[in-house]
Amino acid sequence: MSNQFVDSVMEKVVARNAGELEFHQAVQEVVESIAPVIERNPEFARAKIAERIVEPERQILFRVPWADDNGQVHVNRGFRVEFNSAIGPYKGGLRFHPSVNLGIIKFLGFEQIFKNALTTMPIGGGKGGSDFDPKGKSDNEVMRFCQSFMSELFRHVGPDTDVPAGDIGVGAREIGFLFGQYKKLTNTFTGVLTGKGLDWGGSLVRTEATGYGTVYFVTRMLEARGKDWDGLKVVISGSGNVAIYATQKAQALGAKVIALSDSNGYIVDNDGIKLDTVRQIKEIRRGRIKEYVEEHPSAEFHEGWEGIWTVPCDVALPSATQNEIDESAANTLVKNGCIAVGEGANMPSTPEAVKVFLDGGVSFGPAKAANAGGVATSALEMCQNSMRLNWTFEEVDRKLKDIMDRIYTQCVEAADAYGCGGNLVTGANIAGFLKVARSMTAQGIV
Repeated sequence: MSNQFVDSVMEKVVARNAGELEFHQAVQEVVESIAPVIERNPEFARAKIAERIVEPERQILFRVPWADDNGQVHVNRGFRVEFNSAIGPYKGGLRFHPSVNLGIIKFLGFEQIFKNALTTMPIGGGKGGSDFDPKGKSDNEVMRFCQSFMSELFRHVGPDTDVPAGDIGVGAREIGFLFGQYKKLTNTFTGVLTGKGLDWGGSLVRTEATGYGTVYFVTRMLEARGKDWDGLKVVISGSGNVAIYATQKAQALGAKVIALSDSNGYIVDNDGIKLDTVRQIKEIRRGRIKEYVEEHPSAEFHEGWEGIWTVPCDVALPSATQNEIDESAANTLVKNGCIAVGEGANMPSTPEAVKVFLDGGVSFGPAKAANAGGVATSALEMCQNSMRLNWTFEEVDRKLKDIMDRIYTQCVEAADAYGCGGNLVTGANIAGFLKVARSMTAQGIV
């Protein structure tokens, strides 16, 4: 029955979403995990919960015209996929990157359903973005694009409807421009976006949250092996927000982070990454990671980011983009003695890589659980906005750690309950699905 269920769902998903391979991959993993849940809960089968949950409640596609500093007009595509609102308003980031298309947004939005459910916060799943590339654009060009983007999106979002946040290519600058345009168009000051500036509704720890949360989750994975971070060698892909703050927290807990990357290549510093230098390059100068070796000549820069997974390490935190670790890279990590992998990015390991890790006895933290700290803290920002309050850094950080602990516990308990103890991938999918499925069942066929 399980195979029939999986094949039936996937046949329709592939037919209706032709060519959207990342979306197919995300759905396949979930439906394989939840097949025994459907068998054990026939009310979910009767209500076609799985068949409904793979269909977005709403997909919005729109053009985004804008003019550059020379007066030349450009036209990009904007997307917002509002996937599931069974447990709360849609919640998920906006991604501005040339690779963005509807399939990518659907994959991210689908993952967001279960990630958000795991946080224990009342937030549904959604995602959005554009194929606009903010790299190399002036502040005024980015502002004009964001204003045009929000001039359409504002009709579809709101603090109790859909609350976007940032993602790749959408940082504090972009959130500011988007929020300003929303405020102008609606004449309201509401928590419609998260990741806002601290002076106008933002939350402390939001910047650090995804990286910190990933480390908190992996801490529990290490504890289950009788280990802690002290003295462990860590490799982290990427050098953006997630990578920077995962580095900061791992170092604070006693680990030695020895490698970071960007799209051009990776650096290795066996003495330990000097985070102040990385932050100066990435956050202030908006430069490239290879500039690190100019200030630290003992470090090495290697062309081609893929090679970062050949660096021997105890813990790997893939924090760049989807499918960055393939089967070959996973085998290399296992061969070199890696004992734990925590996904800081969204679905950075291919299905083949995940199997290698699980078969190789590596503790594996899937993205929808391990990197849920960002959206969890976004939900905490929403709470503060609703109450017109600001919590201290320590308060938010404590709440974040508690949430990540609860996510880990949910994954372990769900995996144990369905006979796959230790498999946090299956556990995360089941735990997230059960909360959404129960809510959908209670609310009827809508």
